[in-house]
Amino acid sequence: MKLPQIIDTDIHPMPKSEDEIKSYIPMPYRRRYTFDSYKYYSQPVQESRLDVKISGNDWIASNPDIVMEEHMDRYNVEYGILLPRAFVSSNPFIDMANNICIGFNDWLMDKWLEKNNKQGRFKGSILVNPQDPIAAAKEIERCANHPHMVQVMVDSGSRAPFGHRQFYPIYEMCEKYDLPFALHPGTDGVGINDSNTLGYPASFIEYHTLLCTGYMSHLVSFITEGVFERFPRLKVVLVEGGVSWIPPVLWRLDAEYKALREEVPWMKKRPFEYFTENVRVTTQPLEVPDNKQHMWTMLEALDAQNTLMFSSDYSHWDFDAPDYIMRSIPKHLIDPVFSETARRLYKLPNKDLNLEGEKSETLQSL
Repeated sequence: MKLPQIIDTDIHPMPKSEDEIKSYIPMPYRRRYTFDSYKYYSQPVQESRLDVKISGNDWIASNPDIVMEEHMDRYNVEYGILLPRAFVSSNPFIDMANNICIGFNDWLMDKWLEKNNKQGRFKGSILVNPQDPIAAAKEIERCANHPHMVQVMVDSGSRAPFGHRQFYPIYEMCEKYDLPFALHPGTDGVGINDSNTLGYPASFIEYHTLLCTGYMSHLVSFITEGVFERFPRLKVVLVEGGVSWIPPVLWRLDAEYKALREEVPWMKKRPFEYFTENVRVTTQPLEVPDNKQHMWTMLEALDAQNTLMFSSDYSHWDFDAPDYIMRSIPKHLIDPVFSETARRLYKLPNKDLNLEGEKSETLQSL
């Protein structure tokens, strides 16, 4: 199967060791940092199917050369958008969380975007701590001019939905530097964050299934709080939050808006219009039922040709190989989903790499 040229919007680089990332975190916070800051609701069977040691002490996602060879070159990935995971929003020590962000951003710029990025195919995400929007805005300003930083990212876990005005300093910086604001699931109901569900799930399968409910809250909040009226150029990216729930939630919001628009006078457009203009979503995880036509109908309702972008979630346990997604979506969506929408969003030039894009077995079989 010949793959199209691909922009992968969700690749997770990881430090080679705790000592490696600690060397980038400012003192005195360096001494207190530990990898074990995020313990709850972890995958109980095989947390990171591809996070295996493959060469000396290197993990597969800690070595840029291996990520390039085993994933990007193998699957014809033109650009990979890197989203580091530090789970800072769950940390009650706000100054510690802010400085972990500094360390991860410096590590990402140094190791991945400069020393090991000769082709410029790695693009980065500025990690910020939403608990402290003023500090987050300063961190965006510090990193925004790096030529390979293309978005701002936070975990979806929070004590308030992201439409609340306390987060405006972050969105002001995103607009100023024309950077999308990406949400990635994690830290929901962990540490100091409220649960995204009614109480706390009893198992990982319950937790993981319901991660989309936090995204529902954030999306409705963005729209009804008027974020996209105040920041009309802001683009929000819902990474790894699922897809099929979006049309029904927006249909419900559209119906409520017709009856209750007096309550939100700042809303000048119907909710679906804000979504299609200001929000993008990623494929992983793409809910594929036995009858794919059901999912295809939902993709049409989503305006997937303009809103959906490919993501692999490399190298996590639920990684989606590009050929799997190719077999799951209608043919007319392949070019928009695999590259065109992301290219417009991140303003990426066409590299025309002419990579082979071999058929091969998918990494899901490893």
